[in-house]
Amino acid sequence: MAQAMASMAGLRGSSQAVLDGSLQSSRLSTGNAGRIPVARQGLSVRASAETETSRRTMLGLVAAGIASGSFVQAVLAEAKPIKVGPPPPPSGGLPGTENSDEARDFDLPLKNRFYLQPLTPAEAAARVKESAKDIVGVKSLIDKKAWPYVQNDLRSKASYLRYDLNTVISSKPKAEKQSLKELTASLYKDIDDLDHAAKIKSSTEAEKYYAKTVTSLNAVLSKLG
Repeated sequence: MAQAMASMAGLRGSSQAVLDGSLQSSRLSTGNAGRIPVARQGLSVRASAETETSRRTMLGLVAAGIASGSFVQAVLAEAKPIKVGPPPPPSGGLPGTENSDEARDFDLPLKNRFYLQPLTPAEAAARVKESAKDIVGVKSLIDKKAWPYVQNDLRSKASYLRYDLNTVISSKPKAEKQSLKELTASLYKDIDDLDHAAKIKSSTEAEKYYAKTVTSLNAVLSKLG
């Protein structure tokens, strides 16, 4: 009898425990079911702002492209055509530079393919006087201390001067050639010294060798007649 009563008490305790567990589980599930998920507003606002910024950037790029296209069209519309004339004559127009724009034929003699075409002794003597006048004219550049221009003028005119003096001397009698060669050698040295004075930018040296150059030029010209 006592054993039966103990068994009944055990069953009753087990049933009560099961019943308490079920109630607690129901409360937990009811509490969780009552919670409503809420969306995060911060992420939504940030995404909207980024979308708006991207849209504005795209609109700005499109507007810039349209403005650039309009500017290019305006420039092209204002462009004026340039009239192109006929090609230049096939030979040089300056005395002593005939055929200077043509390719040099190395099969021809040197005198026929040289840039400075040979002149007659009379024409060469006339150009010697013109070159001498230009060399004398560098005095104004020396006074201004425009040394690069002094060198450019000296070297440009001296090249013509040497070539033409050789032409003139070759046409002279043998008795006159030696004295002319000595005078021209002194002239070339004075011109070289004047060029060096311009190179070192020395006004004193330039004045000195300019005077010597003028004297040598006059001596040579007096022999040419």
